[in-house]
Amino acid sequence: MERPRLTVTSMRPLLIAANWKMHKTPADAVAFIEDFRAVDAGDGVETLLFPAMTSLPAVTAAVRGTQLEVGAQNMHWLDEGAYTGETSPTMLLALGCTHVLIGHSERRRYFNETDESVNWKLRSALAHGLIPVVCVGETKGERAAGATAAVLERQVSAALRGVDRTGAETAIFAYEPLWAIGDGSPAPPSVTEDAHTRIRANVASVLGAEIAHRIRILYGGSVDPQNAASLLALADVDGALVGGASLDPQSFAAIGRTARDRANDCRARGGQF
Repeated sequence: MERPRLTVTSMRPLLIAANWKMHKTPADAVAFIEDFRAVDAGDGVETLLFPAMTSLPAVTAAVRGTQLEVGAQNMHWLDEGAYTGETSPTMLLALGCTHVLIGHSERRRYFNETDESVNWKLRSALAHGLIPVVCVGETKGERAAGATAAVLERQVSAALRGVDRTGAETAIFAYEPLWAIGDGSPAPPSVTEDAHTRIRANVASVLGAEIAHRIRILYGGSVDPQNAASLLALADVDGALVGGASLDPQSFAAIGRTARDRANDCRARGGQF
């Protein structure tokens, strides 16, 4: 697949997202934000926090008046109903969320999230004006079997089934190679680049090339300050979904600075990588 070349006018804004998973009390989360804002955190790069559901009210209040954005780690696709323990899109909007994480590998693995439920959530998020960050990626076994391309095509196509093209470009995808999550070794740049190119091609096959060019694709899987530069240097990588390294404000800020430097370098080169 031919890698798209970005111009200054069409360059996709970089996004660095923190997925705190089941970490941080509300007080911990607010302390993180205070510490994070006190350091040079890469001004000009979009920064998004995914705290635990119990910390959302405290976090949305703490970021008010800043450039930081807040999303939820999960949501139900319906507005209300007898679904104990679930949170609706209208509830997230009422809290001040702008984004929602959908289909994270841990949700798929431990909580029976399916391609079908990912689609329901994606369509609901778009309908409510929430920006969905949809996770896709293959397991170690699927990669060993040479099924990466088929898995990505299935997951992307299923997620976008029935999605109206109007407003669909706000959706964000995140490539999560499950075999690279949590072990400190991200996917090699060549593998990441190929996967992101495939995902963009899969989006184009459903929504068209114009929308696919504008949709952002993040990389997620053992991102840290040491390897962020090599990952963010890839033309089809539009940011990072950061797990463990996002729990420390200094570490997360360092990744943000790397993203800022990459964006500035791209602009200096006239938008070409």
